[in-house]
Formats: sequence, C-alpha cells, structure tokens
Amino acid sequence: MIETIDHADGIRELRLARPPVNALDPGLIAALRDAVEQAPAQGAQALLISGRSGMYSAGLDIPVLLTLDDAALARCFEDFFGLMAALARSPVPIAAAITGHSPAGGAVIALFCDYRVMARGAWRIGLNEVQVGLTVPAMIQGALTRLLGAYRAERLLVAGQMLEAEDALRLGFVDELADADEVPQHARQWLQQLLALPRQAMLETRALARADLVQATARERWPLAQFAGMWRRPETQATLRALVARLKAGKGG
Repeated sequence: MIETIDHADGIRELRLARPPVNALDPGLIAALRDAVEQAPAQGAQALLISGRSGMYSAGLDIPVLLTLDDAALARCFEDFFGLMAALARSPVPIAAAITGHSPAGGAVIALFCDYRVMARGAWRIGLNEVQVGLTVPAMIQGALTRLLGAYRAERLLVAGQMLEAEDALRLGFVDELADADEVPQHARQWLQQLLALPRQAMLETRALARADLVQATARERWPLAQFAGMWRRPETQATLRALVARLKAGKGG
C-alpha cells in the first residue's frame, strides 16, 4: 500500500500505492500513519508523500467504510486523525507531491504537510465533504484557514468546492505547479533547499512556526465521537450510499 523510496540527502518518499485511485481504506491510513511516525527514527531527514500520475488520493474509501461495524470504524477514524497529528508533529519537513486529483482525504494529507507541489492541468483539489454529506471537522477547517485565511476558507468549505490547479495556486492552497511527471522531482528540490540550511536552526524555527498546527492536532482535540456520530446520521448515510450507487453505475454495475 505504501512504496518506500529512499533518495539522496536522506529524503524518503512514501508513494501511495493502492490501485486504482489510492482511496484511503483502514489499511492504507494505518500504513501511512505508521510510515510517517517511524521514518525519522529510521534516519529520514525529510519526507515526500506522492501518488500515481493523475491521482494523488481519492480520499476516504467510502464503499469500504460503509461496510465497517462501529468498532472497526472507530479504529479507522482513530488512525485518520492520528495521521493528521503525525504529519503536523513530524520532526522533519514533509512535502506533498500532488500528482493528480486530490479530493477530500487526499487534500487533507496535503494540508498538513509543509509544502505542496501540484500537477499542472485540469486536476482538482479541495475539501468537498459537504457535497457527499459529511461535515468537515474543526481540525481540518483550521488547517485550511491557516493557508487561505478565514473568509476564503469558509467559502470553499461550506460549498464543498473543488479547485483546478491554477486556482489552487492562486489562492494559496498549493505552493507550486509542475508538469505531472515532474511533480515529485520539484517537491524533492524544495526539500533539498531546506536541508541545505543550517539544520538545527531550520528545524527549531520550523517547530516554532508550526506550533499552532501541533496544538490543533493534540490528542484531546480529535473529534472521534463527533465524527463517528456524524457518519451515522441518516442524512449522511443516505448521501454516501447514493454516491456509492452512482459510482457503481458509472462502472457498469
């Protein structure tokens, strides 16, 4: 589910590898959380999270999550919010190589990284949870507000709006665009520039600058009960099941 590639300068690439769309099922979420948490102790000086060409991650695997019982769903959400905390608290910098579409959970991963390089073109990114009947938790809303400012974040969140790459760059959702096949390379170059700086000063300054993100992802702030309750709401379940039916119909059954 995760392909690990160790590059020069201690940069470890974690490539999402769950065909066809890198949807976040419990296994992939847990594997990515563990990889992010373990990498610094294994010698990684920086991390790069990438996907396949044309698709970073399609977000939570709703068809799979709808089959889970309450206990399994709770474990999945524990790892999902734990992943956000791991990204926010990582002692080494993390770049997101957004290699294609990145809705919902895919955008969440990118939001909690230090830097975001997205494929140039008709690829889209955004928190479209409202459109599929889900409420965006405060932790995630805060991460978007941190990037875009309160008013712009509100407009995107309430509408569940997706942005094409050029608009995402213009608004500050991503930091850089590159041709699709060069996205990981550009992300590595940004990390290399950071790693070339005096290391202790860079890491300490980074930790101070990201202290608000660390505080927002403190374990006591994980909205586990609220998110599970929202997931089980009749309106949410109906919207999610209708979405799954449309997806199945689009595949011809």
